[in-house]
Amino acid sequence: MSTGASTAAAGVTDRSAYRRLLSAAFILACVVVLGATAYYQIGDGRWSFFDCVYMTVITLSTVGFAETLEGMDAIPQARVLTLGLIVVGSGTLLYFLSNLTALVVEGDLRGILRARRMQKRIDHLENHIVVCGAGNTGEHVIGELVDAGVSFVVIDKDEARVRVIGDDLGTELLHVAGDATDDHTLERAGVVRARGVIAALTTDKDNLFITISVRHLNPNARIVAKAIDSTTTPKLRRAGAHAIVSPNYIGGLRLVSEMIRPQAVQFLDRLLREDNKLRIEDVEIPATANVVGHTLAECSIRQTGALVIAIRTADGKYVYNPGPDVTLDAGSHLIVIAHAEDLARLREAMLDNRLLRCS
Repeated sequence: MSTGASTAAAGVTDRSAYRRLLSAAFILACVVVLGATAYYQIGDGRWSFFDCVYMTVITLSTVGFAETLEGMDAIPQARVLTLGLIVVGSGTLLYFLSNLTALVVEGDLRGILRARRMQKRIDHLENHIVVCGAGNTGEHVIGELVDAGVSFVVIDKDEARVRVIGDDLGTELLHVAGDATDDHTLERAGVVRARGVIAALTTDKDNLFITISVRHLNPNARIVAKAIDSTTTPKLRRAGAHAIVSPNYIGGLRLVSEMIRPQAVQFLDRLLREDNKLRIEDVEIPATANVVGHTLAECSIRQTGALVIAIRTADGKYVYNPGPDVTLDAGSHLIVIAHAEDLARLREAMLDNRLLRCS
């Protein structure tokens, strides 16, 4: 399985760790420069600026080398400055060292290296799916994509949750830790190379924002968006979403189905959820496939292990339970029930005419 999936400490860990360290280093540098300048001004030029920097550093570090600036004991203000540097500056040095220690010892460095390795893997992905949100809905989306063996990247602010989901599924999820409504985060997830985006954040507003951003960054990507409020559906369509899924609507249909057609629902559940891991998917017929112009009876599609239950023609019409005399045309889609390996075999056969013979 090409675990798509996103990842660990994406760039947020990288940036935050370095930001803390750089801010501490900047404060320390300011204290050193200000302290050295103060010594230089108090000494009225009798000490070189390097000596003043040296005095400042050994004072901040509290190494106890005594007063190394010649004649310092004759200037009372110098000792007052030294006291101030010890009280204020030593805390600054401690702040810098604690951040440096946290970066190396507490795992930030490991997180940064892991994030960079993961980002490199994401950068090599093409034709993958970007999942925006790892909440209650996104968790099920991720599980289904893992079962289907599809490459994908997860975007979520809560990196720990993504890792827990990956651990439960027994795989490392490629992910980007960040705000999915931010264009930079979407670009880091490879949205410009993705074949599709699933917007599964908790608010319709955020999913609408993602739809607009993705439509701008990758006009060819298929966008499937989640909508809680039914009034958001037309807005998502106008924004460029190809399909909108309403959990409330689907939940209502399921409740009714469980009441009035329980056996059919149980059949579908067992068909798709038991260990056999059957899937209902569509397989496009390319113009180069040797099945084009032949009927179902003339082709050996069933030998791949896939069962054709419907055909979507190029003009958008559906032929349900197609008979053996139905002709297969380029651009049509076969709706099949098959195991993952059978689906892969059928898709490969559509591209390699040696694998699928037609009489």
